[in-house]
Amino acid sequence: MFRLRHLLPLAALAAVLVYAAPAPAQTIIDEWSSIKAPPAPELKAVTVDPKTTALLMMDFVKQGCNQQRRPRCLATLSKAKKLLAEARAKDMLVVYSLVSGGTIGDTLPEVAPTGKEPVVQSGVDKFYKTNLEQILKDKDIKTVIVVGTGANGAVMYAVSEAVLRGMKVIVPLDVVSDVNTYMEQYVAYHFITAPTIAGNVTLTSVDMMKF
Repeated sequence: MFRLRHLLPLAALAAVLVYAAPAPAQTIIDEWSSIKAPPAPELKAVTVDPKTTALLMMDFVKQGCNQQRRPRCLATLSKAKKLLAEARAKDMLVVYSLVSGGTIGDTLPEVAPTGKEPVVQSGVDKFYKTNLEQILKDKDIKTVIVVGTGANGAVMYAVSEAVLRGMKVIVPLDVVSDVNTYMEQYVAYHFITAPTIAGNVTLTSVDMMKF
């Protein structure tokens, strides 16, 4: 009985200590499951100056813009075709990009080049080891319109690198695609929040653009 009387307080104390013990430390990634997507970024109407603006057509090629890899890219082709026609009608500079190992003949027929428009070829960064920057400088380009696929590859790098080279960028989001909506959304969010990039990028849609 004596032993039991002494053991009961000890057991109670142990229970209190267990109850009061801090929960295992959590990391910041443990909160990810509760994240809610931020509101969609606001799209703005823009007026394009054809003399100082270029249209960059990012990787509209069969290797990435297809039903198996990026069917969402195929869904953008009608708007891409419309934008391309408007740019050409205003005699704007149009520059095509290709993936490594591709050829200009891989471009989808809906948005095929004329044969007189410049082409650059690289990985995700089309400014890297190409003459894209010089092409734009030679035409005194101050603003680029960036469209294409993938959003988190060629598009994101083209936008970022153009800004870092002192240019303004217009991104019609209805002509920017990836393998899923999350990738497209986080890239759009990056454009309006990233240091230096934010403030130099205008998000819009093809129908909100005037030439």
